[in-house]
Amino acid sequence: MDEGHEIGRRLREIRHWRRLSLSVVAGLSGISIGHLSRIERGERPVTKRRTLEALANALRVSPTELTGQPFAPVDPLSNEAHASIAAVETALDAYDLGTDPGVPMRPWPELAAAVSHLNEELRAQADYAAQGKVLPGLLAELHAAYVRAPEHRRDALEGLVYAYRAAASVGKNLGARGLPMLAARLAQVCAEHLAAPEWIGFATYLRGIMGGQHHRSHQYALSTRTIDQISGSLSTPSVTQVTGTLHLNAALASAAQGDAERTRDHLAEAADLANRLPGQGENFAGLYFGAVNVGLWRVSLATELGEGARVAEYAHDLRPETIPLRSWQATYYMDLGRSLASERRTRERGIQNLMRAERIAPQFVRNNVFAREAVSGLLPAARRDAAGRELRGLAYRMGLAPTG
Repeated sequence: MDEGHEIGRRLREIRHWRRLSLSVVAGLSGISIGHLSRIERGERPVTKRRTLEALANALRVSPTELTGQPFAPVDPLSNEAHASIAAVETALDAYDLGTDPGVPMRPWPELAAAVSHLNEELRAQADYAAQGKVLPGLLAELHAAYVRAPEHRRDALEGLVYAYRAAASVGKNLGARGLPMLAARLAQVCAEHLAAPEWIGFATYLRGIMGGQHHRSHQYALSTRTIDQISGSLSTPSVTQVTGTLHLNAALASAAQGDAERTRDHLAEAADLANRLPGQGENFAGLYFGAVNVGLWRVSLATELGEGARVAEYAHDLRPETIPLRSWQATYYMDLGRSLASERRTRERGIQNLMRAERIAPQFVRNNVFAREAVSGLLPAARRDAAGRELRGLAYRMGLAPTG
């Protein structure tokens, strides 16, 4: 079982390997020597993308080198999810668009139902083990359909985009290095064949959300460039939804670079686009773009910007359950919990929100680096009361050794 504070330990190891002093890494990352030293000693958790990515850039490594992902599974379901990664990775490499993989293929209605099951049920449940189990075979059949069923070629392309999104999400949330960006690139190839602005924009969003941690300025530039590219089609609701989502992507890239003003500008643009949509419009590509979605992003972005317990003000009256995606609901409670737990007076409420997030989407939360860092940071001060017992239980389920 991990002793916790994995980022601090690996940071110290890599810094020594690079033969860099604390002062040099502090200067390169823009972090004070004292703060950096406390991170290395496990006295200060890394709770922001900006900090993690600045340290990774200073040491010239991927952020996952510091987080230690993928994390060792600690329960049968997590073990099953991690075991599926190799087959998904093989499938991503094995099939080329336009080449028949030579596998048996179900009739199109059955295949379409399998795509819907993946997209609307397994994704909604944040069940990475189940998604990993069906993805290799589904990818093969969709590639076969693209070749053998020309009358369903466009449907097959859309199905492939959804399957690649699922593969990217499974890989990212389980810490499989390289797999999310590969899947996002393959989705982009299919989007380019679809040749519609909404699909081009969706592929850009997917690339940004899956690979942004490696190059935030590129994520921002790619998002804003695509916004400009597709803005002429804003009269189409699906393009409006994608454009709003790209503004949220640009806001995340800005927040991860510490640019609060630009973050709020893009958040305001997204909110404006959400207000233009009809009340019960089409949910394009499962983006669920609208006022509630923008509200959830506002909570996450404020958490990234370090606004602490003030984040609870943004969360007031939000109903995350109106979006039927467990990972998004869990992200809301996880980010709210991390923000509340950062201040002593709201710490217990923060722990309760972290626990709620885990109940909603256990595979997602137990593998989230910032949730793990938050729990590691809270453990040393955990009291021998109900909240402390719950926190230690969560730490155990994450594979973190409780302290005290």
